Amino acid sequence: MLQLNIKNETARLRAVVLGSAKSNGPTPTVEEAYDPKSLEHIIAGTYPIEEDMVNEMEAFNQVFQKYDVKVFRPEMIENYNQIFTRDIGFVIEDTFIKANILPDRERELDAIQYVIDQIDPKKVVRPPEEVHIEGGDVMVWNDYIFIGTYKGSDYKDYITARTNMAGVNYIKELFPNKIVKEFDLVKSKIEARDNALHLDCCFQPIGINKGIIYKSGFREEADYMYLVKLFGKENLFHITRDEMYHMNSNVFSIAPDVVVSEKNFTRLNNWLRENGFTVEEIPYAEIAKQEGLLRCSTLPLIRE
Repeated sequence: MLQLNIKNETARLRAVVLGSAKSNGPTPTVEEAYDPKSLEHIIAGTYPIEEDMVNEMEAFNQVFQKYDVKVFRPEMIENYNQIFTRDIGFVIEDTFIKANILPDRERELDAIQYVIDQIDPKKVVRPPEEVHIEGGDVMVWNDYIFIGTYKGSDYKDYITARTNMAGVNYIKELFPNKIVKEFDLVKSKIEARDNALHLDCCFQPIGINKGIIYKSGFREEADYMYLVKLFGKENLFHITRDEMYHMNSNVFSIAPDVVVSEKNFTRLNNWLRENGFTVEEIPYAEIAKQEGLLRCSTLPLIRE
């Protein structure tokens, strides 16, 4: 049995589900695009090809091997995008929560059923239908659970709005001892530079007291200030609109002092090293074209 344990974003990782880019399927049509960034690359003819994405994910896998992390991969579904495992489920403490994702992505959960079968069934939960919640919007940070949401009255019109207030309230009920704090995110269907698809597109904690943040990703300045007060401004690396677009906040921690980052994130990677982090740089720029990066492609199961 897998003894799940996730209390924060950065403790030493022991087991993870890493997505897969094999048999990724044809380039989507304009109508099939889930987000403005994919749409941009579909129209420009620069949408990533499978071979490049497989190579990028293999580089990520190699880093996990280096640090002796147990890696599970989804079973392959022919011609299907299975890169972003963070969307389909997430672990808080010892509980696996299945996400209510876009209906046509349900098969992605089936592809990791063999992993879910190794978890105590009493520790696997599925929210009711009206609850929308995706792993990219959920961050466990010791006593806190941070959740990205969208409070606009036009929620249902936004395919980029992935977690609703029912999702926030569901987590509050499930974890009454945690401080659950929601953040209202900026959404756009047409401009990727103004779309925080998930909370990890504009914020992520790293180390034991630091974080990466994009101020304009929050609809309310008060939400941004909440994090500034909690972490301290000097502990936050502020990214630009362009860096947000390239997903600089979507790195992944293997340990409090080890961060996997995209090799082109020069400014961020230099800052991380200056602050005592070991930075494992890998190429991930092709996968980034789908508005997802390193955190999006992982579903951590066990941290120390």
